Amino acid sequence: MKHLRIILSIGFVFLCFIGFGQEMSIKVYGACGMCQERIESNAKQVIGVTSANWDMVENQLTITYANGLFQESELHQKMISIGHDTDQMKSSDEVYNNLHGCCKYRIDENSELENEIVEKFKVDFEKMGGTVDDTKSKLSGMIYEQNASGKLQPLIGANVYLAETLEGTSTDLEGYFTFDKPKNLTSELIVISYTGYSNDTIDMAGQSVVSVIMKTNFIMDEVEIVHKRKSTEVSFIDPIKVLSIGEKELCKAACCNLSESFETNPSVDAGATDAVTGTKKIEMLGLAGPYVQVTRENMPYIRGLAALYGFSFTPGTWIESIQLNMGAGSVVNGPESMTGQINVEVKKPELSEKLNLNLFANRAGRFEANLNHASKINDRWSTALLLHGKVIENVQDRNQDNFQDMPKSLDLIAMNRWKYRSEDGKFAQFGVKGTSIDKSSGQIEPVSEGPFDGQRWRADVKTQRIEAWSKIGKIFTDRPYASIGLQLSASYHDQDAMFGNRVYNGTQTSLYANLIYQTIIKDTKHNIKFGGSYQYDDFDEEVGQDLFQRNEGLIGVFSEYQYVPNDKWTLVLGARADYHNLFGAFFTPRVHMRYNPQENASIRFIAGRGQRTASIFAENIGLFASNRTIVIEGNDPDTPYGLGKETGWNFGANYTKEFLVNGRSTVFGVDYYYTTFTNQVIVDYDINPQEVHFYNLEGKSYSHSIQAQVDAELYEGFDLRVAYRYNNPKTDFKGGREIRPLISKQRAFANVGWEIGKGWVYDITANWQSTKRIPYTNENPEEFRFDTESPSFMTFNSQITKTIRTGFDIYLGGENILDYRQENAILDNENPFNEYFDSSLIWGPVQGRIVYIGLRYKFI
Repeated sequence: MKHLRIILSIGFVFLCFIGFGQEMSIKVYGACGMCQERIESNAKQVIGVTSANWDMVENQLTITYANGLFQESELHQKMISIGHDTDQMKSSDEVYNNLHGCCKYRIDENSELENEIVEKFKVDFEKMGGTVDDTKSKLSGMIYEQNASGKLQPLIGANVYLAETLEGTSTDLEGYFTFDKPKNLTSELIVISYTGYSNDTIDMAGQSVVSVIMKTNFIMDEVEIVHKRKSTEVSFIDPIKVLSIGEKELCKAACCNLSESFETNPSVDAGATDAVTGTKKIEMLGLAGPYVQVTRENMPYIRGLAALYGFSFTPGTWIESIQLNMGAGSVVNGPESMTGQINVEVKKPELSEKLNLNLFANRAGRFEANLNHASKINDRWSTALLLHGKVIENVQDRNQDNFQDMPKSLDLIAMNRWKYRSEDGKFAQFGVKGTSIDKSSGQIEPVSEGPFDGQRWRADVKTQRIEAWSKIGKIFTDRPYASIGLQLSASYHDQDAMFGNRVYNGTQTSLYANLIYQTIIKDTKHNIKFGGSYQYDDFDEEVGQDLFQRNEGLIGVFSEYQYVPNDKWTLVLGARADYHNLFGAFFTPRVHMRYNPQENASIRFIAGRGQRTASIFAENIGLFASNRTIVIEGNDPDTPYGLGKETGWNFGANYTKEFLVNGRSTVFGVDYYYTTFTNQVIVDYDINPQEVHFYNLEGKSYSHSIQAQVDAELYEGFDLRVAYRYNNPKTDFKGGREIRPLISKQRAFANVGWEIGKGWVYDITANWQSTKRIPYTNENPEEFRFDTESPSFMTFNSQITKTIRTGFDIYLGGENILDYRQENAILDNENPFNEYFDSSLIWGPVQGRIVYIGLRYKFI
């Protein structure tokens, strides 16, 4: 009944947020008594509104409402649906023009806006000794974006330049820009660019001031943006191909934590490490997840002892967005990125909903509750509290192998974060997070004979983790293109685990600091970042009777230069020089180049080096779900495990093209990456089926990966994503060159998202994987052998979501709905203390069909 107590506790907290009889006011524009009757009667139709009074003189609507039932955004939507603008939303011209003549209230908005911005410019210009008459020789404006609550905020640092001469500037802390208008221009087109948005081009002929809202497809002038933000987006102006996965995409699947956030993405493979512990792993470019650098808001996050378990430490409801790039990343974030980077953006206190409640349950007995609360203290301070609880109490054994299909589990995770921003450009944020996870899995009924009679093979893992971080910086108000920032983080990770009779305990203490300065060289065509970083890690690991201790310190300096001669070309040259206390000095160069042959087409080239230290036990946690003997063939007493550092090069190219089919967007992309290692820690399961060997690479290890993908909006509300990927990762093992085990060479993927109407959304994902090489087991007795190759297989996931009202969704879904499973996933499951027991050779799903249900409630 523990899960009932958790859900009831969450429900109680939720009810505490509900109050009645509260009052608020918003601006609603009208002109007469007829307007008053229309506004008040329609306001009362909004759920939660108990009374409404509109002041005709002040254009102010005052309502009484029930907190927890009322959504302010619904009130604004209701007003604009009847033709009355509010202080946050504007009614369409078609609806407004249908109002009675006496109800027409609009004045020349653009003139008001221009006067407002011109007045700001007058003040600034006159301070410099100019005259008001010079105003028309300038180009000025305001650039805004909409936050998650639909409110406008200045877009700081957006590039604004003339299309003809490429002269321009960047917006300041207020989103304001101004620069001289050159004489003898043949065209007065200006271009506005900002990472994450498509370039917008505006004709300034006959005008000197403009105001642009980037996100809402709305420009307060005669220019209309037709760009539609998708659930996943790829920028055409970023020199690194970054796939931005938004909250809408994450809601297409259960996405209970980060490890489950890639179900609708073909670039990342997710699977189980073994058939017992329920641990998940990811792969990219045909290589294991630890070669992907995982950051949280561009600070190191999942690494070391958390290399695999860490993907379950971030609940899906906490995630604002995920930025995914394949290939070497920026040198600013360190030298560890080899095959790609995953950056997780957690919901920000100033942009998040006031309340976000998510409840989840599935047929396997998994219950989850998530509660986010954000509040704005004042104009400078905001804070957020994020809570997560998960419990699994049921014991299921659908395949009747006497092992739990899923571990029993109790997870409790909490985060509190704060953010500060001042008007003079100073900003800061800091937070603390605590994680407690207790998992128990393994044999259900004890062994009934032999020396272990009455014992059960169990896998019990307890993890306690505490993290703290901060970011402090300043944007220089007199030079808005220049900024300085300091990133700091600290964490302590404590793990106690028992796998059968084998202990694996560990602690990790980590400290991180990164100082970054950014500015331009002469003009905005030349941007540069430089700084220094320090990473400290203290590891203590206990494996059986052996102790492994190491202290690692990495200090380095970096610089990254970006050249943007025009909107077609970008070149980024980055370099790091680091000194490691165990491995000495090393150099990390990286290059990224973008060329746009057409406005909506982009070609990118990538090359870079990466270096890291392998945490061989944490990164191969599945081996503990077996009785294999661990053999480490390291001979250097001064390095971790006696092994060398891992060093690899990544080279890649990609092409992305967006075009219209029947007036709707279709995006085609093809990517190729080649990764090669000059040194790698090899994990060899093939030498002996009762052993796993770790040793330094002797020979070659590389991976070729190519992927083609099409994202198309076939018709309104119907999106299709199809992809095909081919991987060829090969390594010189001691037994010869082989494709890396348990990795699919080919994968085909399709996802359909359909907004059916009336609040219904349907998603289905199909995933086909080709055969995989299985490590050699022929030395085992015949009954404890696997084939050398797995069969190919296909899985389907599906979900249907119903929006009951704005901010309130319920969803029902199924994972692996065809119930495909790897049969006999555990070798010698009847004698788990014998030498042949092995549950780590997993090539397919180990769980069958899982049906789940959940609800999401958001109060903006």
